[in-house]
Amino acid sequence: MFDWLQHFADWLIYSVFGIEAETHLGIALNFFVYDTIKILILLFVIVFIMGIVNTYFPVERLKDYLNRKKLYGLEYFFSSIFGAITPFCSCSSVPLFIGFVQGGIPLGVTFSFLITSPLVNEVAVAMFIGMFGLKATLIYVVSGILLGTIGGWLLGKFNLEPLLSDWVKQILVNKMQQAEFQEEKRTFHQRLPEITNSAWDIVKGVLLYVIIGIAIGAAMHGYVPENFFNEYLGGGEWWTVPLAVIVAVPMYANAAGIVPIIEVFVAKGVPLGTAIAFMMATVGLSIPEATLLKKVMSLKLIAIFFGVVTLCIMLSGFVFNILL
Repeated sequence: MFDWLQHFADWLIYSVFGIEAETHLGIALNFFVYDTIKILILLFVIVFIMGIVNTYFPVERLKDYLNRKKLYGLEYFFSSIFGAITPFCSCSSVPLFIGFVQGGIPLGVTFSFLITSPLVNEVAVAMFIGMFGLKATLIYVVSGILLGTIGGWLLGKFNLEPLLSDWVKQILVNKMQQAEFQEEKRTFHQRLPEITNSAWDIVKGVLLYVIIGIAIGAAMHGYVPENFFNEYLGGGEWWTVPLAVIVAVPMYANAAGIVPIIEVFVAKGVPLGTAIAFMMATVGLSIPEATLLKKVMSLKLIAIFFGVVTLCIMLSGFVFNILL
């Protein structure tokens, strides 16, 4: 599908700029041009499509639906689905998580959203399709949604509401009656400019992360020795997945910045499941996220949340390595 783009990158780097194809610089720049254009095209298309979904199924309607219906456990799955179609990193999803808590949605259900939102979104899906193909993308999306569903369900069983911060408890005590969602009656044609502008705003918002991430990936692709990552994470031993997760937890990046680096990990010999476990831990567990969560959770609750998600990510990495 993107053969024309590879030809363009080859022409631009090797013919126009006159850089030798076998040099480290030539390989790195070719990778950068090809991946940057490809990812931005896929990113806009998929964000635009998901913008249509978000327009017709906003968060206010989800809150109202979850508060009124008995779904017998499916609410965790639906919350994970909603998390998957919202283009937020772990930090930007925290304010929406707070809104869920304020809206009276069960804590476990809000955790399902918080877990899935940074792990699976249109940014990551667009990049995954271009880098790893449809099969790997489908397994990645399904595993991310299941991770959020199972993680939220487990956390919901622990009766963690007493571990919310005093600020949240006071809000819940004094909770005002929620306003009913008023659906705006507009045609799709009337909504189209807003959806397009919103998609473009999202692309602009992550553009810097995309460029930085691909630039790092390009440098690694062109200059890092073939056996560097393979030596530490590529042996396939059981401990490589936990090691990848533990190393990633202190770091922070969004999907747009980390996926190009993951592509290079895989190209250097790291199993895809191990690489994705590293990615999920980087985008789903971070010190900035913990700092924001301190507003709504006690330290004990944050530790429980991080522990459960870390375990789920490790299991996901093992499953990925088996399936792929």
